[in-house]
Amino acid sequence: MSSADNRGNVGAGHRNGGATVRRFVQKVRSPHPSLNDSLEGEVQAFLIDEDQLHTYDDLTKVNPVTPTTVLKCLQARYSVKVFYTHAGCTLVALNPFQPIPDLYSLDVMKEYHCAPQPQEFKPHIFIVAEEAYRNIQGQLEPVNQSLVVSGESGAGKTWTSRCLMKYYATVAASSSVLKSQDTVERIERRVLDSNPIMEAFGNACTLRNNNSSRFGKYIQLQLDRCQLLVGASVQTYLLEKTRVSCQPANERNFHIFYQMMKGATGEQRKEWKMPRDQCFVWLPNSEKTVEEDCFHETVEAMVHLGINAERQRQIFRILAGILQLGNVNFSSLDESQPCNLDEQSKDFVQRAAELLCVPAEELQTCLRVRTLKAGKQSVFKPCSKAECSMRRDCLAKVTYAQLFEWLVTFINNSICANKSTWCNFIGVLDVYGFECFHINNLEQLCINYANEKLQQHFVAHYLRAQQEEYVSEGLEWSFVKYQDNQSCLDLIEGSPVSVFSLLNEESRLNRASDAKMFRIRLEKELCENASISWDKFSKEPHFTVAHYAGRVNYQIQGMVEKNKDPVPPELINLLQKSDNPLLHQIFTDKETENPATKGLSKVTVVSKFKNSLESLMRILHTTTPHYTRCIKPNPDCKPLTFKKEEVIMQLEACGIVETIHISAAGFPIRIPFKGFMQRYGLIAKYSNVKSGSQCVDVEADGIDVLRQEVEKLLRVVLRHKALDPSHNLDSEKYNSWVHCGRTKVFLTQLMLDLLEDQRKKIRSRCAFSIQCCWLRYRRRRRRARQQSAALIQAAVRSWLVRRQVQRWNRAASVIQSTWKKWRALLKSLAEAELDDAKDLMENDMPALNPVIRERGSVQLSNIQEPVTVRGWPMGLALASAPSITVSLTARGFQKMMSVMASLNLPSRRGMYKVETNQYTQGLASIRAQPKGSVKLHCQRSPLLYADRQPDMKSDVTGFNEILLEKTL
Repeated sequence: MSSADNRGNVGAGHRNGGATVRRFVQKVRSPHPSLNDSLEGEVQAFLIDEDQLHTYDDLTKVNPVTPTTVLKCLQARYSVKVFYTHAGCTLVALNPFQPIPDLYSLDVMKEYHCAPQPQEFKPHIFIVAEEAYRNIQGQLEPVNQSLVVSGESGAGKTWTSRCLMKYYATVAASSSVLKSQDTVERIERRVLDSNPIMEAFGNACTLRNNNSSRFGKYIQLQLDRCQLLVGASVQTYLLEKTRVSCQPANERNFHIFYQMMKGATGEQRKEWKMPRDQCFVWLPNSEKTVEEDCFHETVEAMVHLGINAERQRQIFRILAGILQLGNVNFSSLDESQPCNLDEQSKDFVQRAAELLCVPAEELQTCLRVRTLKAGKQSVFKPCSKAECSMRRDCLAKVTYAQLFEWLVTFINNSICANKSTWCNFIGVLDVYGFECFHINNLEQLCINYANEKLQQHFVAHYLRAQQEEYVSEGLEWSFVKYQDNQSCLDLIEGSPVSVFSLLNEESRLNRASDAKMFRIRLEKELCENASISWDKFSKEPHFTVAHYAGRVNYQIQGMVEKNKDPVPPELINLLQKSDNPLLHQIFTDKETENPATKGLSKVTVVSKFKNSLESLMRILHTTTPHYTRCIKPNPDCKPLTFKKEEVIMQLEACGIVETIHISAAGFPIRIPFKGFMQRYGLIAKYSNVKSGSQCVDVEADGIDVLRQEVEKLLRVVLRHKALDPSHNLDSEKYNSWVHCGRTKVFLTQLMLDLLEDQRKKIRSRCAFSIQCCWLRYRRRRRRARQQSAALIQAAVRSWLVRRQVQRWNRAASVIQSTWKKWRALLKSLAEAELDDAKDLMENDMPALNPVIRERGSVQLSNIQEPVTVRGWPMGLALASAPSITVSLTARGFQKMMSVMASLNLPSRRGMYKVETNQYTQGLASIRAQPKGSVKLHCQRSPLLYADRQPDMKSDVTGFNEILLEKTL
């Protein structure tokens, strides 16, 4: 059975499932030992078949739902390398800490995207992505979607977000038309290439994660009306810029610095003044190599985003200058004099000044001397050693932070589309995970505050809002208890008094902060909140906050100074004078935001972060959220290692068990009556089952009328399904799939699939009818046009044939008349000129001279007497009837030459014999008249076999004309 069917069957039994949940809640609450024993018995009975635990791809099918059963199922699936599991509306993702072949390949993407029901496939992050994409396509009403990826640091949030972005870029590009293919590929490539740059400049290697995000980001993938990717935008939150100058123990700086150290060429090292043997104070653990240390990938991504070589050179020179600042050390013997720099530190200052393109002397002065304003006069005061170090760190932090902000702006300008070209978006939220280190300060407080806000969004949207909506809509519902973190949020950001408000008040006081005094004030103002506590025996001032994911101790020392985030104005003025075009541009554009001009009204770090986070929450509240919970199976990031204590703590913190309870017993889909009838009203109209429903005006009719029509429509669908012989489910079970509230229809996923299937069949049937009518019309029209064309063609062809026949008749008449005249003329000429054998017999032949008889006569077969052949130049005549065979034997030189010249005979030595047969040789008559040169030609003649062409290769002279004629 597919996962979708199982999930639907579980959700189908709302009343049964709700009763199960109520029984479970009663068992948990009941102090009676027999009930607890019964629950333990059910758990043991469920866990007895451990070989089948890995088959539960949806935790709502687990019965009973307890932390133990959920944990066992996840452990069993993890052991067989199955890392995704459905938990109702949430997808649970376990980090394998090693590459899994073909788990995120292009073929897998296409498989989930092209599937009619992706829920029937194995749980995967692509199912969540495809569900959000299809919601944008308008399965219900097109609403902007948000994918919220949460979890602890190292749980796999960054990797999951990267997979989601690649999936959407691939899906949008695969459905693009040819003419926009290049544009889509360009946008897709730029959107994906923004990831390596953001991770290089914003991620770092920490104790819990080799690629920990040290900032939060919300990426909006912008889609047009055809659901094609046309652009994207990135919003960032609270970059941990203190990491530039202060790295916790056993942790590293941002990735980009190590990429430069390990991937730079010799020429680049020379330009950046970074020889291979040089060590940098701000690059600890540089010997450690992680997968993200790929400098060429970052440079290639910059090129694709449009950052040219010169701009890259400026960026890397700024980063190299920051590293040189970290090696500058100060020493002080007299507080009234500026701090001293040793020769090595002076060299580092000189290098930093050259790389930042600022005067070295002015840089030294800004780091060691403080400028105070007294009216219109400026007073210069030497800084202490601690103040010099603070100003050095401040210069590095503000430079890196502004460079990061410029990069984000450049990326947005490169990939963001015009507002008129996109109408919907899918947001991917990737924020820093919950953190708890040995020493926690303002950065961890803000990070954990962001995770508290996301957990509260989940609680408010799903755990609390759904149950309250069930009750308000009249559903029978027994509330499931869940962990609400509202008290923790009130402690951090509440009004009128909270940790943030007290921090801001302390930061605005023009005095040095005292950690012990601030702790006393916190204890005095916030002692009534149960989420905060103190260890009175601790030497370091601190306070402890009970977060939803665990208790965290925060060190107060330095927290107020970090919240102030002071930037000396002389440092800003120095950077504005830089000859580096990029550095000059960054700080010139920020001149209006110079903190020195704001005085006591300066925006603090927590205020700025709180405002940006509230803006993010407003966006999330206007979208349809999809939750993915990333779980870190072990604290040491070991591949395929499952630690039960680590996992159970995360499951309880994010409320997975409560989510499963509500999902198993509830209705995940809720549609108002008006929208339901607009989308599914055609089912009742075109269904073969009679429902008795009338035409409904969803705009004018009231809620009661709409509810009646909705109930009729649902009965039609369920009755139609009951008539299907392939489904043998009782009507009571079908009724548990859907519930009509006061204003909405509550559906399980299986019921929604059933409605969509019926709607699809009816629309297909209607489309088939429309196609039939259209094809019939087109064929009739085509047939009529063919008949008309045939008639026109027949008429034209008939006219053309008649005209051609008439022309042929006229031409034939002319040819016939001409031919007859020509033949008559030839006949008359032949009759007048032809020497016939009969004429020789009739004419009296004179007596021949013996010499002539011997030398120039021929013997004809039908004439007894020899026939005289007149020699040159008188001519030669041979004549006979068609049946007469003519034989000629010539002797003598004169006779030989005459015959050769007349008959064009080849020359031979000895005896010459010429045999002429009319049926073989075709020669009947030769007439010749001596008129000078001889011109040979052949023409048609009425004489039999006379149309033979003489040999044109021989050059015969002595005759004027040889005429060969054929007798008809």
